[in-house]
Amino acid sequence: MRLSLLGLFLSFAFSVTGQYTSGVSTPDTTLSKIVNESDLSVKYANSITAEELKKHLDILSSDAFEGRETGTAGIDKAADYLSDYFDSLDLPKIGDDGSYFQNVQITFTRGASSEMFVNGTRYKHLWDYLSFPSRNKNLPEFKTDEIVFLGYGIDDPRYSDYRGVDVKDKVIMIYDGEPVNQDSISMITKTEQLSHWSNSWKNKLIAARNNGVKLVLIIADDIKSELNKNRNILLGGSMSLGDKSVFKEPFANSVSISSTIAKEIMGNDLAEVIKIRDQIKAKGKAKSKSLKSELMFGQNITRKLLEGVNVMGFIEGSSKKDEIVIVSAHFDHVGKTGDDIFNGANDNASGTSTVLEIADAFAEAKRNGEGPKRSILCLLVSGEEKGLLGSAYYTDKPVFPIENTVVDINVDMVGRSDVKYANNPDYIYVIGSDRLSTDLHKINESVNQKYTQLTLDYTYNSESDPNRYYFRSDHYNFAQKGIPAIFYFNGTHEDYHRPSDTAEKINFEQMKNTGQLIFHTAWELANREARIQVDVDTKKPKKISP
Repeated sequence: MRLSLLGLFLSFAFSVTGQYTSGVSTPDTTLSKIVNESDLSVKYANSITAEELKKHLDILSSDAFEGRETGTAGIDKAADYLSDYFDSLDLPKIGDDGSYFQNVQITFTRGASSEMFVNGTRYKHLWDYLSFPSRNKNLPEFKTDEIVFLGYGIDDPRYSDYRGVDVKDKVIMIYDGEPVNQDSISMITKTEQLSHWSNSWKNKLIAARNNGVKLVLIIADDIKSELNKNRNILLGGSMSLGDKSVFKEPFANSVSISSTIAKEIMGNDLAEVIKIRDQIKAKGKAKSKSLKSELMFGQNITRKLLEGVNVMGFIEGSSKKDEIVIVSAHFDHVGKTGDDIFNGANDNASGTSTVLEIADAFAEAKRNGEGPKRSILCLLVSGEEKGLLGSAYYTDKPVFPIENTVVDINVDMVGRSDVKYANNPDYIYVIGSDRLSTDLHKINESVNQKYTQLTLDYTYNSESDPNRYYFRSDHYNFAQKGIPAIFYFNGTHEDYHRPSDTAEKINFEQMKNTGQLIFHTAWELANREARIQVDVDTKKPKKISP
């Protein structure tokens, strides 16, 4: 009766301005929670305790693990801890070479050094110009006394800056974007719709390489703003899946330059170059100019192949064992800087510890002959901080067929309250539950009312959420494959991505309550008769790139 009347008892404050649920769902606390252990979900959820969560988290977030950065000795220690724990639960080794590991190849790319002189004046990398390591290969130092101003660097049948211009082995300087007249009409599409030349930097660098260009200088509107937007990549390097230690991208070498450098290169021809640019915008007719300016430039790029791992704990189901419920979290963090260790207690030793306890609960149920109908995969991934790499690898190369994956339940940063809930730890932000499956959303609401009665906040599930958290954790790679996904998250705080994110700031009772909700949801998804369905239409009009 309580289930069938559930909708009458929940207090909703949902926004309907977007396609997906936002706002807050408050349970009816006048109804008693189910606490009797004759309910198997209660029995095994109760095995998730604050004490056990603390034991895991204290170890994972200790200095010994050195911030668990992907590709370091610290994360290898963490992976061994997770593997040993799954072994202690006597879980089957379903990974590579009879282990709990799924090996993940990751290439680390970083700009090692770069120098630029224009007319004898030295300009500073990361101040006056930016060289993006992932777009470039090594370029030994060279000198030239000619730079070709080539408009916008576009090579299109409808408009080409390259037509009739010899740029082989030369340096070109171009503006970003494409020519648009004073009425906002593109000179390429002849409409207000911009072409693909404005949508991706790749198109211009491919065109430059196809025309034999040695180096592209791209005039940036605001070099400092571009640095701030790409600070992590430019200062710390980037990681990508697979062995890309040898640069094979079809790009010409390029750098973004400040207006100061551009003006120095133009010199006495500044007024003429601006006139040419304005004529291109007004008439849509390309024109170039050879600029006599001395440039010395060189750059070295470091590319190194790293070996990462995902760690997998598998509990085989019974009557529906071929269908897989995944419970995921990332166990990597951002490492250390000098003597400062970024312990990552909340981000994400908390989610990792929660998944370990959920694995224990399901394993105990199976040992007692009361295990789930569907199989459970507790998936702990690396490389999340570097671009959701570990989960991307799994969804591209799944251990179990992706079509057999019922759902991904993702846990990232639990056990601390944000400012909004500073005085109410009995809450959790829920993201993605209704993005693909209304079944998933209803199930999570239902089990919360029955068992845990936390406040479920859907603020970050809104389409208009400026934080875009839906796209920023590992569940998103499953959603991209059409797998329903739900993401549990307590919000950010002043210690986010700082050395001060340490274990003593975790509320383990809060973490336990969240972990039990997640377990109850996973238990229902694993044991219900019907598999949840993808029933949300995500098709939206696509932008056209003429």
